[in-house]
Amino acid sequence: MMKKFVFLAFFSCLFFAVFSQNVDKQQKKDVNSGTHVLIETDYGNMVVLLYDATPQHRDNFLKLVSQGFYDGLLFHRVINKFMIQGGDPQSKDAKPGMPLGNGNLGYTIPAEFSDSLIHKKGALAAARLGDDVNPAKASSSCQFYIVQGEVVAPEMIPMMERYLGHPMSDLQRKTYTSVGGTPHLDGSYTVFGEVVEGLEVIDKIAAVSCDPMNRPLEDVKMKIKILD
Repeated sequence: MMKKFVFLAFFSCLFFAVFSQNVDKQQKKDVNSGTHVLIETDYGNMVVLLYDATPQHRDNFLKLVSQGFYDGLLFHRVINKFMIQGGDPQSKDAKPGMPLGNGNLGYTIPAEFSDSLIHKKGALAAARLGDDVNPAKASSSCQFYIVQGEVVAPEMIPMMERYLGHPMSDLQRKTYTSVGGTPHLDGSYTVFGEVVEGLEVIDKIAAVSCDPMNRPLEDVKMKIKILD
């Protein structure tokens, strides 16, 4: 029995080592191609790469940007050390104190999950309704968030793995213990891009004062345009 257990443990470790290497290779492939957009704010600008690996989200976002949909909308939900969220059509010219976050365009986008696209700092991901009414984890037509998160101490990784219910890949371990992010969101929300310039802007926006609903007390407006 002991020999069998040792063999199974060895096989399990070997499997996850190979799996992690494959995830690393796929991640490099997934994030090396796409289209760049510029998000302009009063706190600075962010250049964002929209991944070709998530074509439905990429194309939907580019369509909205080309229509000027996001211009004048707010980052309406800001939580320091977590993320900044925007894209609610109801946020344009919204009065102070008005609850925001329920606006949409009447359709959803099918989830496009990839083990190689994770919630590292700067990740662009699609907001969505909760699992109770959205078991397929389909994405909002327009709302998105950009991850700030925190750096995870190496000794916290086992606890994170217990929460997730499976071992982290080497990519996740290396990324979350160096760059930081929000690992508990992996596999639940579609990541479809990343900030490649202007990571400090996320920190500036995340640090603003907010009301009890996490809406900034002073509006944080955005303007987005396609770069290539």
